[in-house]
Amino acid sequence: MAQSSSPISAVAERYAGSLFELALQANSVAQVEADLTSFEALLEGSADLSRLINSPVFSSEDQAKAIAAIVAKAKLGGLAGNFLRVVAKNRRLFAVPGMIKAFRRIAADHRGEASAEVTSAHALTAAQETELKAALKSVAGKDVAITVTVDPSLLGGLVVKMGSRQIDTSLKTKLNSLKLALKEVG
Repeated sequence: MAQSSSPISAVAERYAGSLFELALQANSVAQVEADLTSFEALLEGSADLSRLINSPVFSSEDQAKAIAAIVAKAKLGGLAGNFLRVVAKNRRLFAVPGMIKAFRRIAADHRGEASAEVTSAHALTAAQETELKAALKSVAGKDVAITVTVDPSLLGGLVVKMGSRQIDTSLKTKLNSLKLALKEVG
């Protein structure tokens, strides 16, 4: 398993690995993954929650109380809820997005899948996701679990990251390349 040299990704890998081992023992990997995805959606949808997680201004106690309330309100029980509470008490909330990505990657590896992060200009339909998974399966040689995020600034197309490979077919990148080429000509 390739490790990044970033201290945050090292923390995320350790925590995600520990959570995965606990989930595997409890036979609840799918449930934990679903709960983490729900929390990730909450995080992406709330600037206040993002600020709570990333700001060093909040004390460990404040973060722990807030996360406990959020976990209870969102009905994230079991391992995922306890995990988020422990992470808050240990002042590691800043690494939660990395922990979620690392957990997904570890779970996909365990299932024999490759994992890919897909960024699109608009939400993909179920048919588009199925077609994309089939195309990525032909490249990877095994099933591919994809995580789709939407970034309207891409204007069109996709950016696919799978392992160390990145395929960028976004209109934004193509326009930037054309702009650069025109600057070189004139």
